[in-house]
Amino acid sequence: MEIVHYPVMYREVLENLVPPNEDGTMIDATTGEGGHTSLFLEKYPKLSVIGLDRDSGIQEKAIKRLEKYKDRFTPVNTWFDDYLEKREGESADLVLFDLGISTYHYVESGRGFSFMKDEALDMRLDTTSSFDARYIVNNYDKESLASILYNFGEERYSRRIADRIVAYRSGKEIESAKELEDIVYHAVPENYRHGRINPATRTFQALRIAVNGELDRIKPALLDAVRVLKKGGMLGVITFHSLEDRIAKWTLKERSSEAGDIEILTKKPIVPSKEEEDENPPSRSAKLRIARKIK
Repeated sequence: MEIVHYPVMYREVLENLVPPNEDGTMIDATTGEGGHTSLFLEKYPKLSVIGLDRDSGIQEKAIKRLEKYKDRFTPVNTWFDDYLEKREGESADLVLFDLGISTYHYVESGRGFSFMKDEALDMRLDTTSSFDARYIVNNYDKESLASILYNFGEERYSRRIADRIVAYRSGKEIESAKELEDIVYHAVPENYRHGRINPATRTFQALRIAVNGELDRIKPALLDAVRVLKKGGMLGVITFHSLEDRIAKWTLKERSSEAGDIEILTKKPIVPSKEEEDENPPSRSAKLRIARKIK
């Protein structure tokens, strides 16, 4: 089995996220291929981990990877906000969120997360859902498309791209990731086409967020994570772009000041080392925030 995802800031996560009870329970809210979970299970031989992931494909990889830990790892195929909403209070010692999309989705999933591959335009983490990126680009009106691209991708040329999408689909349905990349490429100004990042990057991010409802899940999940922590339990959240980090930052800050049941241990977020950025370039935008439940 090939593991393609690099567990971001694993040293910093292990150093700063310490279970109050070494025989306690950790919830890995975004297990992915099981990178962070495997490190915790190895470091704490009595710790048990409940691993959540809505993508059954990547979860199968985690199950295979972690089978040597036997019943110390319990996988649950679910959205993390749904699971935490239903979990009864004060029953976990650690909760970790790694909100970044896994390398697996770009490299192996075949669902059009990457504009580098000629794959069907899908972007679903939950493959049982009928709502995908192809539906959005072929059915949403121009204003709605522009709104998604601007609000979820912070795309400055959102209206130009939306115009181009609507014009293109009047002739044929948009079906593939490469097809959409080409539409975006020809929609934006020439100087934007040759910038630091591919001009389709923000469009693809925005569609992925819209398809999976990613931003709407963060605040309720963090609040429920605080609720289910035992006193002394710790919460860690890794974000990868400003939209995620803004929600995480203010949710924890408001909870700390209003309810007073957590203390924020990272006044400034922890960021990757220069060494890690060189080894794993996608980690460069990562930020780790940590809080502890105090009552």
